[in-house]
Amino acid sequence: MTAATAHQTAGPYWHMIDFPEWADLLRAGSGNEGVQGERITLMGRITDGEGAPVADGMVEIFQAGPDGKYEDVFHGFGRAATDSDGVFRFTTLKPGPVPGRGNAMQAPHIEIAIFARGLMQHLVTRAYFEGEALNATDPVLTMVEDPARRRTLVAKPQGDGVWRLDIRLQGDGETVFLEV
Repeated sequence: MTAATAHQTAGPYWHMIDFPEWADLLRAGSGNEGVQGERITLMGRITDGEGAPVADGMVEIFQAGPDGKYEDVFHGFGRAATDSDGVFRFTTLKPGPVPGRGNAMQAPHIEIAIFARGLMQHLVTRAYFEGEALNATDPVLTMVEDPARRRTLVAKPQGDGVWRLDIRLQGDGETVFLEV
């Protein structure tokens, strides 16, 4: 009889796939040159259940272009490592509304995947933008009935095109994660 294999978590091997330039979706050579839209920075801080920064995490984003399309001229994938304070940062264009099931429009949002030590598989959430009219009817956002929990998905403006969404992996104020 063979011994059972020990549980292993993902990472922290990000240095093997960390290309810091991928955090700038508007960099030269990204394929997004000339795409018109509102330039934004999406940033936030990832913390664990005790409030400590997740300093060795990796964040991936996927988003539609300003026109609300995924398969168009805008390349909407990015990747960024968290720094020693658990902070991630992306430079991109604000996405447009995306068609959903039926005739429902989804509010502008950015899909976020989080990879970190201690996670057997990545976590998925979304960043919506505070003040968007479609937030009130977005089919995913409105599934979260508790207003306090729903707020964990809404990025707040910080001025000069910067949007902030802090992510808590568990505990009080835990971010809503999606099953995909």
